[in-house]
Amino acid sequence: MSHSKAASIFNKDEKKVNWHDKALWFVRHKRDKSTHTVAGWEELRNLGHGIKAHTLSNLDTYLIQFEENALKNGIQVHWAADGDEHNRIVHSILKEHHAKKVVKSKSMLTEECHLNPFLEADGIEVIDTDLGERIVQLAKEPPSHIVLPAIHKTKEEVDELFQEHLGTKPCDGDPQYLTGEARKHLREKFIQADAAITGVNFAIADTGGIVVCTNEGNADMGAHIAPVHIACMGVEKLIPKQEHLGVFLRLLARSATGQHITTYSSHFKKPREGAKMHIVIVDNGRTEQLSRPDFRASLHCIRCGACMNTCPIYRRSGGHSYDATIPGPIGSILSPGKDLKKHSSLPFASTLCGSCSDVCPVKIDIHAQLYKWRQIITKETPQPFVKKTSMKMMGNIFSKPMQFNKVGGIARWSLRNLPKGVINSKPNVWGKGRDLPIGPKESFDTWYKNRKKDE
Repeated sequence: MSHSKAASIFNKDEKKVNWHDKALWFVRHKRDKSTHTVAGWEELRNLGHGIKAHTLSNLDTYLIQFEENALKNGIQVHWAADGDEHNRIVHSILKEHHAKKVVKSKSMLTEECHLNPFLEADGIEVIDTDLGERIVQLAKEPPSHIVLPAIHKTKEEVDELFQEHLGTKPCDGDPQYLTGEARKHLREKFIQADAAITGVNFAIADTGGIVVCTNEGNADMGAHIAPVHIACMGVEKLIPKQEHLGVFLRLLARSATGQHITTYSSHFKKPREGAKMHIVIVDNGRTEQLSRPDFRASLHCIRCGACMNTCPIYRRSGGHSYDATIPGPIGSILSPGKDLKKHSSLPFASTLCGSCSDVCPVKIDIHAQLYKWRQIITKETPQPFVKKTSMKMMGNIFSKPMQFNKVGGIARWSLRNLPKGVINSKPNVWGKGRDLPIGPKESFDTWYKNRKKDE
Protein backbone atom coordinates (compact mmCIF):
# COMPACT_ATOMS: atom_id res chain seq x y z
CA MET A 1 0.00 0.00 0.00
CA SER A 2 1.36 3.44 -0.95
CA HIS A 3 1.87 6.10 1.68
CA SER A 4 -1.02 8.19 0.38
CA LYS A 5 -3.48 5.28 0.64
CA ALA A 6 -2.31 4.36 4.14
CA ALA A 7 -2.49 8.03 5.16
CA SER A 8 -6.07 8.26 3.91
CA ILE A 9 -7.01 5.49 6.36
CA PHE A 10 -5.41 7.40 9.25
CA ASN A 11 -7.19 10.59 8.14
CA LYS A 12 -10.66 9.06 8.46
CA ASP A 13 -10.61 10.00 12.15
CA GLU A 14 -10.29 13.78 11.84
CA LYS A 15 -10.43 14.43 15.56
CA LYS A 16 -7.52 12.06 16.19
CA VAL A 17 -5.52 13.50 13.29
CA ASN A 18 -5.90 17.02 14.70
CA TRP A 19 -4.86 15.81 18.15
CA HIS A 20 -1.84 13.95 16.70
CA ASP A 21 -0.81 17.05 14.77
CA LYS A 22 -1.05 19.35 17.79
CA ALA A 23 0.73 16.90 20.13
CA LEU A 24 3.75 16.64 17.84
CA TRP A 25 3.84 20.38 17.19
CA PHE A 26 3.88 20.90 20.96
CA VAL A 27 7.05 18.76 21.12
CA ARG A 28 8.54 20.75 18.23
CA HIS A 29 7.78 23.98 20.12
CA LYS A 30 9.52 22.60 23.23
CA ARG A 31 12.55 21.85 21.07
CA ASP A 32 12.64 25.44 19.84
CA LYS A 33 12.41 26.91 23.36
CA SER A 34 15.19 24.61 24.59
CA THR A 35 17.60 25.24 21.73
CA HIS A 36 17.18 29.01 21.98
CA THR A 37 18.67 28.89 25.48
CA VAL A 38 21.97 27.47 24.18
CA ALA A 39 24.58 30.00 23.14
CA GLY A 40 26.22 28.75 19.96
CA TRP A 41 23.53 26.19 19.10
CA GLU A 42 24.36 26.38 15.38
CA GLU A 43 28.04 25.84 16.13
CA LEU A 44 27.07 22.80 18.19
CA ARG A 45 25.16 21.46 15.18
CA ASN A 46 28.19 22.10 12.98
CA LEU A 47 30.38 20.16 15.41
CA GLY A 48 27.96 17.23 15.43
CA HIS A 49 27.85 17.20 11.64
CA GLY A 50 31.63 17.36 11.37
CA ILE A 51 32.27 14.58 13.89
CA LYS A 52 29.78 12.28 12.18
CA ALA A 53 31.17 13.01 8.71
CA HIS A 54 34.73 12.34 9.91
CA THR A 55 33.72 9.09 11.63
CA LEU A 56 31.91 7.72 8.59
CA SER A 57 34.87 8.60 6.36
CA ASN A 58 37.12 6.55 8.67
CA LEU A 59 34.57 3.95 9.75
CA ASP A 60 36.79 0.90 9.24
CA THR A 61 39.50 2.35 11.51
CA TYR A 62 37.10 3.29 14.30
CA LEU A 63 35.24 -0.03 14.16
CA ILE A 64 38.49 -1.93 14.65
CA GLN A 65 39.55 0.42 17.46
CA PHE A 66 36.18 0.03 19.18
CA GLU A 67 36.32 -3.76 18.97
CA GLU A 68 39.89 -3.91 20.35
CA ASN A 69 39.00 -1.72 23.34
CA ALA A 70 35.72 -3.51 24.03
CA LEU A 71 37.50 -6.88 24.05
CA LYS A 72 40.10 -5.49 26.48
CA ASN A 73 37.22 -4.46 28.74
CA GLY A 74 35.90 -8.04 28.82
CA ILE A 75 32.98 -7.50 26.42
CA GLN A 76 32.29 -10.14 23.77
CA VAL A 77 31.89 -8.54 20.33
CA HIS A 78 29.90 -10.04 17.45
CA TRP A 79 29.50 -8.88 13.84
CA ALA A 80 26.31 -9.23 11.78
CA ALA A 81 26.05 -8.51 8.07
CA ASP A 82 22.27 -8.27 8.10
CA GLY A 83 19.15 -8.59 10.26
CA ASP A 84 18.94 -12.36 9.97
CA GLU A 85 22.50 -12.86 11.18
CA HIS A 86 21.87 -10.39 14.02
CA ASN A 87 18.84 -12.42 15.14
CA ARG A 88 20.75 -15.70 14.99
CA ILE A 89 23.61 -14.26 17.06
CA VAL A 90 21.27 -12.91 19.75
CA HIS A 91 19.40 -16.23 19.80
CA SER A 92 22.63 -18.21 20.15
CA ILE A 93 23.74 -16.05 23.11
CA LEU A 94 20.38 -16.55 24.86
CA LYS A 95 20.50 -20.27 24.15
CA GLU A 96 24.04 -20.51 25.54
CA HIS A 97 22.85 -18.97 28.82
CA HIS A 98 19.55 -20.89 28.87
CA ALA A 99 17.65 -17.59 28.83
CA LYS A 100 13.89 -17.88 28.33
CA LYS A 101 12.77 -14.49 29.69
CA VAL A 102 14.16 -11.31 28.14
CA VAL A 103 13.56 -7.65 28.97
CA LYS A 104 14.33 -5.23 26.18
CA SER A 105 14.94 -1.51 26.33
CA LYS A 106 13.84 0.49 23.30
CA SER A 107 15.99 -0.35 20.30
CA MET A 108 15.02 0.63 16.77
CA LEU A 109 17.68 -1.73 15.42
CA THR A 110 15.96 -4.78 16.92
CA GLU A 111 12.68 -3.48 15.45
CA GLU A 112 14.42 -3.17 12.09
CA CYS A 113 15.67 -6.76 12.34
CA HIS A 114 12.30 -8.09 13.62
CA LEU A 115 14.02 -9.69 16.61
CA ASN A 116 10.95 -10.10 18.81
CA PRO A 117 8.97 -12.48 16.55
CA PHE A 118 12.18 -14.40 15.78
CA LEU A 119 12.80 -15.11 19.48
CA GLU A 120 9.15 -15.66 20.33
CA ALA A 121 8.95 -18.35 17.65
CA ASP A 122 11.43 -20.36 19.77
CA GLY A 123 9.44 -19.90 22.98
CA ILE A 124 11.47 -16.99 24.38
CA GLU A 125 9.43 -14.29 26.13
CA VAL A 126 10.49 -10.78 25.07
CA ILE A 127 9.08 -7.84 27.03
CA ASP A 128 9.61 -4.30 25.78
CA THR A 129 10.12 -2.23 28.93
CA ASP A 130 9.90 1.30 27.55
CA LEU A 131 6.33 2.37 28.40
CA GLY A 132 5.48 3.47 24.87
CA GLU A 133 7.02 0.32 23.39
CA ARG A 134 5.12 -1.86 25.86
CA ILE A 135 1.86 -0.16 24.86
CA VAL A 136 2.36 -0.90 21.15
CA GLN A 137 3.60 -4.41 21.96
CA LEU A 138 0.38 -5.15 23.85
CA ALA A 139 -1.59 -3.66 20.95
CA LYS A 140 0.40 -5.86 18.52
CA GLU A 141 1.46 -2.80 16.54
CA PRO A 142 4.86 -1.46 15.46
CA PRO A 143 6.07 1.86 16.89
CA SER A 144 4.78 4.90 14.99
CA HIS A 145 7.61 7.22 16.10
CA ILE A 146 11.24 6.54 17.04
CA VAL A 147 11.11 8.51 20.32
CA LEU A 148 7.36 8.52 21.07
CA PRO A 149 6.39 5.02 19.87
CA ALA A 150 2.77 5.23 21.06
CA ILE A 151 2.09 8.86 20.08
CA HIS A 152 -0.81 7.64 17.91
CA LYS A 153 -2.60 6.24 20.97
CA THR A 154 -4.86 8.40 23.14
CA LYS A 155 -4.82 7.93 26.91
CA GLU A 156 -8.36 6.49 26.70
CA GLU A 157 -7.15 3.84 24.23
CA VAL A 158 -4.27 2.97 26.57
CA ASP A 159 -6.77 2.69 29.42
CA GLU A 160 -8.79 0.10 27.47
CA LEU A 161 -5.63 -1.75 26.40
CA PHE A 162 -4.39 -2.06 29.99
CA GLN A 163 -7.80 -3.26 31.18
CA GLU A 164 -7.64 -6.05 28.58
CA HIS A 165 -4.03 -7.15 29.09
CA LEU A 166 -3.02 -6.05 32.61
CA GLY A 167 -6.39 -6.31 34.37
CA THR A 168 -6.43 -2.66 35.42
CA LYS A 169 -9.54 -0.80 36.51
CA PRO A 170 -11.27 1.74 34.21
CA CYS A 171 -9.77 5.16 34.97
CA ASP A 172 -10.89 7.41 32.12
CA GLY A 173 -7.31 7.54 30.88
CA ASP A 174 -5.71 8.79 34.11
CA PRO A 175 -1.97 8.96 33.19
CA GLN A 176 -0.74 8.68 36.79
CA TYR A 177 -2.76 5.54 37.48
CA LEU A 178 -1.83 3.92 34.15
CA THR A 179 1.87 4.68 34.65
CA GLY A 180 1.78 3.23 38.16
CA GLU A 181 0.15 0.02 36.95
CA ALA A 182 2.67 -0.29 34.12
CA ARG A 183 5.50 0.14 36.63
CA LYS A 184 4.13 -2.70 38.81
CA HIS A 185 3.71 -4.95 35.78
CA LEU A 186 7.20 -4.28 34.42
CA ARG A 187 8.95 -4.48 37.79
CA GLU A 188 8.06 -8.18 37.98
CA LYS A 189 9.40 -8.74 34.47
CA PHE A 190 12.73 -7.11 35.38
CA ILE A 191 13.12 -9.31 38.47
CA GLN A 192 12.37 -12.51 36.53
CA ALA A 193 14.54 -11.71 33.49
CA ASP A 194 17.30 -14.09 32.39
CA ALA A 195 18.80 -11.54 29.98
CA ALA A 196 18.50 -7.88 29.03
CA ILE A 197 18.73 -6.43 25.52
CA THR A 198 19.39 -2.74 24.97
CA GLY A 199 20.02 -0.50 22.03
CA VAL A 200 23.04 1.81 21.77
CA ASN A 201 22.85 5.57 21.29
CA PHE A 202 26.59 6.12 21.08
CA ALA A 203 29.58 3.75 20.93
CA ILE A 204 32.92 5.32 21.82
CA ALA A 205 35.88 4.04 19.82
CA ASP A 206 38.69 5.11 22.16
CA THR A 207 37.13 3.50 25.26
CA GLY A 208 35.21 0.53 23.87
CA GLY A 209 32.19 1.64 25.92
CA ILE A 210 28.61 2.42 24.95
CA VAL A 211 26.05 4.98 26.10
CA VAL A 212 22.30 4.36 26.30
CA CYS A 213 19.95 7.34 26.75
CA THR A 214 16.54 6.84 28.37
CA ASN A 215 14.02 8.82 30.41
CA GLU A 216 12.57 5.87 32.33
CA GLY A 217 15.69 4.06 33.50
CA ASN A 218 14.50 0.80 31.97
CA ALA A 219 17.83 0.08 30.27
CA ASP A 220 19.61 0.35 33.63
CA MET A 221 17.05 -1.84 35.39
CA GLY A 222 17.46 -4.60 32.84
CA ALA A 223 21.23 -4.46 32.46
CA HIS A 224 21.89 -4.27 36.22
CA ILE A 225 19.58 -7.09 37.27
CA ALA A 226 19.82 -9.69 34.50
CA PRO A 227 22.98 -11.86 34.38
CA VAL A 228 23.41 -11.25 30.63
CA HIS A 229 23.41 -7.89 28.82
CA ILE A 230 23.23 -7.84 25.01
CA ALA A 231 23.68 -4.42 23.35
CA CYS A 232 22.73 -4.17 19.68
CA MET A 233 24.08 -1.33 17.53
CA GLY A 234 24.33 -0.23 13.93
CA VAL A 235 27.81 0.57 12.62
CA GLU A 236 26.88 4.27 12.36
CA LYS A 237 26.55 4.67 16.15
CA LEU A 238 30.29 5.18 16.58
CA ILE A 239 31.93 8.40 17.69
CA PRO A 240 35.72 8.64 17.97
CA LYS A 241 36.34 9.94 21.50
CA GLN A 242 34.72 10.28 24.91
CA GLU A 243 35.07 14.08 24.67
CA HIS A 244 32.75 14.11 21.65
CA LEU A 245 29.93 12.67 23.73
CA GLY A 246 29.13 16.05 25.28
CA VAL A 247 28.28 17.46 21.86
CA PHE A 248 25.77 14.75 21.05
CA LEU A 249 24.14 14.51 24.47
CA ARG A 250 23.38 18.24 24.31
CA LEU A 251 22.01 17.90 20.77
CA LEU A 252 19.98 14.73 21.27
CA ALA A 253 17.64 15.52 24.17
CA ARG A 254 16.94 19.11 23.14
CA SER A 255 16.08 18.03 19.60
CA ALA A 256 14.00 15.04 20.69
CA THR A 257 11.82 16.34 23.53
CA GLY A 258 13.10 19.79 24.49
CA GLN A 259 14.93 18.49 27.57
CA HIS A 260 18.40 19.75 28.41
CA ILE A 261 19.54 16.14 28.72
CA THR A 262 17.87 12.75 28.98
CA THR A 263 17.04 11.67 32.53
CA TYR A 264 19.47 8.75 32.27
CA SER A 265 22.63 8.78 30.13
CA SER A 266 23.95 5.35 31.10
CA HIS A 267 27.56 4.35 30.40
CA PHE A 268 28.41 0.66 29.97
CA LYS A 269 32.11 -0.10 29.62
CA LYS A 270 32.49 -3.64 30.93
CA PRO A 271 30.36 -6.45 32.37
CA ARG A 272 29.68 -6.22 36.07
CA GLU A 273 31.21 -8.88 38.30
CA GLY A 274 29.66 -12.29 37.70
CA ALA A 275 27.72 -11.14 34.61
CA LYS A 276 28.27 -11.30 30.85
CA MET A 277 28.09 -8.48 28.32
CA HIS A 278 27.84 -8.83 24.55
CA ILE A 279 27.78 -6.21 21.78
CA VAL A 280 26.35 -7.08 18.36
CA ILE A 281 27.53 -4.70 15.61
CA VAL A 282 25.20 -4.71 12.62
CA ASP A 283 25.52 -3.51 9.03
CA ASN A 284 22.15 -4.41 7.43
CA GLY A 285 22.50 -2.10 4.43
CA ARG A 286 24.36 0.73 6.16
CA THR A 287 27.63 0.38 4.23
CA GLU A 288 25.62 0.27 1.01
CA GLN A 289 24.00 3.58 1.98
CA LEU A 290 27.45 4.88 2.86
CA SER A 291 28.59 4.11 -0.69
CA ARG A 292 25.94 6.44 -2.16
CA PRO A 293 27.47 9.95 -2.26
CA ASP A 294 24.07 11.66 -2.37
CA PHE A 295 22.72 9.78 0.65
CA ARG A 296 25.66 8.91 2.93
CA ALA A 297 24.90 11.87 5.21
CA SER A 298 21.65 10.16 6.22
CA LEU A 299 23.84 7.91 8.40
CA HIS A 300 24.65 10.95 10.57
CA CYS A 301 21.17 10.51 12.11
CA ILE A 302 21.15 10.27 15.94
CA ARG A 303 17.48 9.17 16.05
CA CYS A 304 16.06 12.24 17.79
CA GLY A 305 12.79 12.33 15.84
CA ALA A 306 12.88 16.13 15.39
CA CYS A 307 12.23 15.85 11.65
CA MET A 308 9.04 13.89 12.38
CA ASN A 309 7.79 16.38 14.96
CA THR A 310 8.10 19.26 12.50
CA CYS A 311 6.98 17.53 9.28
CA PRO A 312 3.44 18.60 8.24
CA ILE A 313 2.98 15.36 6.30
CA TYR A 314 4.06 13.06 9.14
CA ARG A 315 2.01 14.94 11.71
CA ARG A 316 -1.17 14.49 9.69
CA SER A 317 -0.56 11.02 8.26
CA GLY A 318 0.83 9.08 11.25
CA GLY A 319 3.91 6.90 11.46
CA HIS A 320 2.24 3.67 10.39
CA SER A 321 1.41 5.12 6.97
CA TYR A 322 5.12 4.85 6.09
CA ASP A 323 5.17 1.05 6.56
CA ALA A 324 8.82 1.28 7.64
CA THR A 325 10.77 0.89 10.89
CA ILE A 326 11.95 4.50 10.70
CA PRO A 327 9.04 6.68 9.53
CA GLY A 328 8.95 10.37 8.69
CA PRO A 329 11.43 12.38 6.59
CA ILE A 330 14.61 10.55 7.63
CA GLY A 331 12.92 7.17 7.12
CA SER A 332 11.85 8.29 3.65
CA ILE A 333 15.56 8.59 2.79
CA LEU A 334 16.71 5.37 4.47
CA SER A 335 13.90 3.01 3.38
CA PRO A 336 14.18 3.37 -0.44
CA GLY A 337 17.84 2.40 -0.11
CA LYS A 338 16.74 -0.99 1.23
CA ASP A 339 13.74 -1.67 -1.01
CA LEU A 340 13.17 0.89 -3.75
CA LYS A 341 10.01 -0.71 -5.11
CA LYS A 342 8.26 -1.13 -1.76
CA HIS A 343 9.12 2.35 -0.49
CA SER A 344 8.98 4.29 -3.76
CA SER A 345 6.09 6.48 -2.53
CA LEU A 346 7.87 7.74 0.61
CA PRO A 347 10.11 10.47 -0.87
CA PHE A 348 6.94 11.98 -2.33
CA ALA A 349 5.36 12.19 1.14
CA SER A 350 6.93 15.60 1.63
CA THR A 351 6.30 19.23 0.74
CA LEU A 352 10.08 19.77 0.43
CA CYS A 353 9.59 22.76 2.74
CA GLY A 354 12.99 22.10 4.37
CA SER A 355 11.74 22.28 7.96
CA CYS A 356 13.21 18.82 8.61
CA SER A 357 16.67 20.01 7.56
CA ASP A 358 16.30 23.15 9.67
CA VAL A 359 15.71 21.21 12.90
CA CYS A 360 18.09 18.27 12.28
CA PRO A 361 20.72 18.46 15.06
CA VAL A 362 23.47 17.07 12.80
CA LYS A 363 22.49 19.11 9.74
CA ILE A 364 21.42 16.33 7.39
CA ASP A 365 20.13 17.90 4.15
CA ILE A 366 16.96 15.80 4.38
CA HIS A 367 14.76 17.70 1.92
CA ALA A 368 17.54 17.72 -0.71
CA GLN A 369 17.99 13.95 -0.36
CA LEU A 370 14.24 13.41 -0.67
CA TYR A 371 14.30 15.35 -3.95
CA LYS A 372 17.23 13.24 -5.21
CA TRP A 373 15.34 10.02 -4.41
CA ARG A 374 12.36 11.38 -6.38
CA GLN A 375 14.56 11.80 -9.43
CA ILE A 376 15.90 8.24 -9.11
CA ILE A 377 12.45 6.74 -8.49
CA THR A 378 10.88 8.56 -11.44
CA LYS A 379 13.54 7.09 -13.74
CA GLU A 380 13.70 3.57 -12.31
CA THR A 381 10.12 2.69 -11.31
CA PRO A 382 6.88 2.86 -13.32
CA GLN A 383 4.79 5.95 -12.54
CA PRO A 384 0.95 6.06 -12.43
CA PHE A 385 -0.72 6.97 -15.73
CA VAL A 386 -2.62 9.93 -14.21
CA LYS A 387 0.57 11.36 -12.74
CA LYS A 388 2.56 10.99 -15.96
CA THR A 389 -0.23 12.54 -18.03
CA SER A 390 -0.82 15.47 -15.68
CA MET A 391 2.91 16.22 -15.45
CA LYS A 392 3.18 16.13 -19.24
CA MET A 393 0.27 18.56 -19.56
CA MET A 394 1.75 20.90 -16.94
CA GLY A 395 5.14 20.74 -18.64
CA ASN A 396 3.49 21.67 -21.94
CA ILE A 397 1.74 24.68 -20.35
CA PHE A 398 4.87 25.89 -18.54
CA SER A 399 6.95 25.67 -21.74
CA LYS A 400 4.62 27.99 -23.71
CA PRO A 401 4.27 31.51 -22.27
CA MET A 402 1.04 32.32 -24.12
CA GLN A 403 -0.68 29.19 -22.81
CA PHE A 404 0.68 29.81 -19.34
CA ASN A 405 -0.65 33.37 -19.28
CA LYS A 406 -4.10 32.24 -20.47
CA VAL A 407 -4.37 29.48 -17.87
CA GLY A 408 -3.11 31.86 -15.18
CA GLY A 409 -5.75 34.41 -16.13
CA ILE A 410 -8.53 31.83 -15.93
CA ALA A 411 -7.25 30.63 -12.52
CA ARG A 412 -7.09 34.17 -11.11
CA TRP A 413 -10.59 35.00 -12.36
CA SER A 414 -11.94 31.75 -10.89
CA LEU A 415 -10.45 32.45 -7.47
CA ARG A 416 -12.03 35.93 -7.46
CA ASN A 417 -15.48 35.07 -8.77
CA LEU A 418 -16.43 31.42 -8.23
CA PRO A 419 -18.12 30.45 -4.95
CA LYS A 420 -16.03 28.59 -2.36
CA GLY A 421 -18.25 25.54 -2.75
CA VAL A 422 -16.99 25.19 -6.33
CA ILE A 423 -13.34 26.05 -5.63
CA ASN A 424 -13.19 23.70 -2.62
CA SER A 425 -15.18 20.89 -4.24
CA LYS A 426 -14.23 17.23 -4.00
CA PRO A 427 -11.37 17.25 -6.58
CA ASN A 428 -9.57 19.91 -4.49
CA VAL A 429 -8.87 17.80 -1.39
CA TRP A 430 -6.59 20.53 0.01
CA GLY A 431 -9.60 22.85 0.10
CA LYS A 432 -11.14 20.75 2.84
CA GLY A 433 -8.77 22.16 5.45
CA ARG A 434 -7.56 25.44 3.95
CA ASP A 435 -8.68 28.26 1.66
CA LEU A 436 -6.86 29.41 -1.45
CA PRO A 437 -6.05 33.14 -1.58
CA ILE A 438 -8.19 35.55 -3.58
CA GLY A 439 -6.72 35.80 -7.06
CA PRO A 440 -5.09 39.12 -8.01
CA LYS A 441 -6.42 41.02 -11.02
CA GLU A 442 -3.12 40.76 -12.88
CA SER A 443 -0.08 38.51 -12.82
CA PHE A 444 3.26 39.65 -11.42
CA ASP A 445 4.66 39.63 -14.96
CA THR A 446 1.93 42.00 -16.19
CA TRP A 447 2.30 44.24 -13.12
CA TYR A 448 6.06 44.46 -13.61
CA LYS A 449 5.82 45.30 -17.32
CA ASN A 450 3.22 48.01 -16.65
CA ARG A 451 5.42 49.44 -13.91
CA LYS A 452 8.38 49.61 -16.27
CA LYS A 453 6.25 51.43 -18.86
CA ASP A 454 5.18 54.02 -16.27
CA GLU A 455 8.80 54.69 -15.41
